Parts: sequence; C-alpha cells; structure tokens
Amino acid sequence: MRKLLVLFLSFVTVLAVAQGIDANTAAKAITAAGLKEHLSIIASAEMQGRETGTEGERKAAAYLTSQYKKFKLKPGNNGSYSLPFTLYQDKVLSSTLKVNGEPYTLDKDYWVNASSVPQKALNTNAIIFVGNDFNDKSTADVKGKLLVATESKERSMYKIMAAQKLGALGIIIIANNNPSYPSNLTGRLSLKPSTASKFVSMTVSKSLGSRLLGGSKDFSDQELADVPKGVYTTTIDWTAERGNGEVLSADILAVLPSKEKTDEYMFITSHYDHEGIKNGVIYYGADDDGSGTASVVAIAQAFAEASKKGFSPKRNIVFMNVSGEEKGLLGSQYYSEHPVYPLEKTSVDLNIDMVGRIDPTYKGDSMNYVYVIGEDKLSSDLQPITDKVNKNYNMELDRRFNDPKDPNRFYYRSDHYNFAAKGVPVIFYFNGTHADYHKPTDTVEKINFDLMEKRVRIIFETAWEMAMKEEMLKRDLPLNMPGR
Repeated sequence: MRKLLVLFLSFVTVLAVAQGIDANTAAKAITAAGLKEHLSIIASAEMQGRETGTEGERKAAAYLTSQYKKFKLKPGNNGSYSLPFTLYQDKVLSSTLKVNGEPYTLDKDYWVNASSVPQKALNTNAIIFVGNDFNDKSTADVKGKLLVATESKERSMYKIMAAQKLGALGIIIIANNNPSYPSNLTGRLSLKPSTASKFVSMTVSKSLGSRLLGGSKDFSDQELADVPKGVYTTTIDWTAERGNGEVLSADILAVLPSKEKTDEYMFITSHYDHEGIKNGVIYYGADDDGSGTASVVAIAQAFAEASKKGFSPKRNIVFMNVSGEEKGLLGSQYYSEHPVYPLEKTSVDLNIDMVGRIDPTYKGDSMNYVYVIGEDKLSSDLQPITDKVNKNYNMELDRRFNDPKDPNRFYYRSDHYNFAAKGVPVIFYFNGTHADYHKPTDTVEKINFDLMEKRVRIIFETAWEMAMKEEMLKRDLPLNMPGR
C-alpha cells in the first residue's frame, strides 16, 4: 500500500510539473550567456566565415547537428539531420581579348563574370558609346549592338539590365576604379546548371576604355566625360571558355515531434552560411546570421528542456538552419522546391536573420526594439499573436519595413520569402543593418547579448503560442506585394 502511495504521489508531482510549465517560464532558459556560448563557436575563426560549400560551413553544420543530438531532438530528414543538395557554379576557364589587334590581360585590363562571357567568340568592328546616364528609357537604337558605358553612382547592374531589356548584344563598363577582386573564376552558385548567356558584359580599366573610344593615350576623367556618344569604329576579338563545377551543401533540420496534430508543422529558421574568407581575411558573420543561428539553437534547447518537464506541442516544431542564403536564398529555395514536410500543412515560418545588434539609424528606444516583417502579408492571425506575447516584454515591435514602398525590400531578402512564396505565413525578425554588415568586422564582441536575449525570448514565446494553437494559422490575406 505504501509503495502504491509513493507511486501515486510521484505521478501527481510529475503531472503538476507538466501542467505548471508555461511559455514565460520556459523562455527563461534562453540567456545572454547561453547565446554567447553558441555564437562564440558559430562565428569563431575555426568556422572560417562559413561560406556555402566550404569546410568552414561543414564545421558549422557539424556543430549544429551535435547540439540537436545533445537536446535529443529527432533528425528532420528521414533519419538524418542533414538535407544535402548540389549547387552548380559557373567557371571562366580561359579568356583572351584583343582591341584593335592589341592583346589585353584578364584581371589587369578587364574583368568578367562567368555567366556573361561569349558562348564561343565575339568579333565586332563597331561599338556604341552610351555614356554615363544610360538607362532603359534610352531611345538609342542599341538592338544587337555592343555598348560601352562609363560607371556612375548608380550601380553598373542597372545599366546591364537596361542593355538586356533593350536587346543589346552586350555592354562594357569603364570602371572609375579597377575592381579589387579577381574575375569570376569561381562564379555564382545556382540550383541548376546554367548555360552561357547570349548577352555579354565585362568591366574594363580607364586605360582600356580610352582605347575602345579611339584614344591613343589614357583619357583623364574630364576627357572621358566629354567623349561624345555614338558609334565608334573599334575592332574587338574576345574568346572565352566556361564550365560548370559542383558545390555540395546542406540544410540542417531537427524536430520536436507532436503527439497530437502529427501531420502539421511549424518552422523556426535561420541561415548559417556567411561570406567566408576574402583575400585571406575572415568574414565572421556574427550578426549575419550567426545571431539568428545561435537563436534557433537556443530556442530548440529551451523547447527541449520544456519537453522534459511535460510540454508537448500540438504540432511538430521544425528547427532548420539553411545554407546558401548569401548566394541568393538557395538553401531555403531548395527546401521550398523539395519539402520534407508538406507546405500546405506548414502553419508558419518564424525566420531569424540578424538580431544581435542595433541599427544606428533607429529613432526609438534602441535598447528595446526589433523589426517585425511580413506579418501583414498572408495571415491575419500573426499580428494579434505577436502583440499578445509582447505584453510580457513591452518591446517596440517596429513594422516599418512592411511598407510595400520601402526601398530596402527586406521582405524579399531572407529565407522566409521562399516559404511565403509558397503560401506559408511568415514573420521575419531583424535588427537592421549597421557599419559592419557584410564586413570582416562583424564579430562576436560587438553583439549586444542582453538585447538579443530579450528578442529571442519573445520569438520563443511567439513560437510557443503558434505551436499550441488549436488550428493552423489562417491563410486569409493575399500576398499584396510584387515578386522579387
């Protein structure tokens, strides 16, 4: 009888603990110290900047996997924590260029991108100089012609896009300053092998630009600005050989399973890749997106600890760290095109990308804010839940970047977008950019861990609310913005 009484009391104790665990209590497992511990590893020199497909990124993936195993979360991809995928990379294997019979040297006189070199060879004896202000409103007859333009404050990409739109054969940009990077001998990454474009482009030095425009000596800046627009008789012979290489990468997935709505899912995501090493310098990516990745790990840990105390989500919670974000949201695009779990049964994606710093332009309480993006796009359930959770925190939830006219277009610039494009409601948590954005100075010691702790706790409680909701989030709002 005594033994039965002891067992009964033990059961009551366990039941009381299970019933007593709540989101606010569970969130306290997320601490500044814990976030710093994870981030100090993720953004360490050992990870070599975590560039997509490199050894540094693989080391980061191994660390994430080790943590999810430690928390006893289930592998998210049919028994594996890894969802591997192959990326394809354009390569310039060789390139030769002669202008009026005189040879010029790659990466000294001209620079090229593997996706915009000739399919075989380019030979022409005439170019059209379109100057500094060329755009897609130009009335010049450029169809099928090779253009030359000078660089301006506007990005050269806009001139390239304008030339393509107007049907030009290609465009040569005369640089204000020679590029400091080598030509794209290892070019852009994509999810499918690319074919050579019929449109060609290159960047050339001012010296070579002078020769293209008939100069026998190097033009000064003023002389170059005074060159009249129009057709120039210039013989160009350009040959190139390109190829495709393969780069292996992977998304990392772990799951806290549900015992109730076992066919429903919610995602908490970040990207764990960054810029890697450039010219021997490590780009640590502590904020971008080491902070988001450390946040997902800390949130996963807090949910795992709550689970030990009796918490069980109504739907499965998937923790996913994607690769290839810096290369064009490629890891999340791959997942959206090859989902492990049905997207129509995915209630929401909470995406965390840069939550450890302060936007220097922020006008409110800079120690108590987070930008919240995307709530107004697909589901009317999102904002009420966020506002309800925020009653525990009184944080400034700044929604300015939901404005369709916002020139930054942040809504399209992180991995939540690939979920939203498939109809999944999303929230993107973001601290804004800063002076160290995409620079090697984005390091751990510049992270504000106390503020980060508060931001991550509010994300955790929001996830808790959505995980415990009786029904999936409504999909009742149209995506009221144009595509990327």
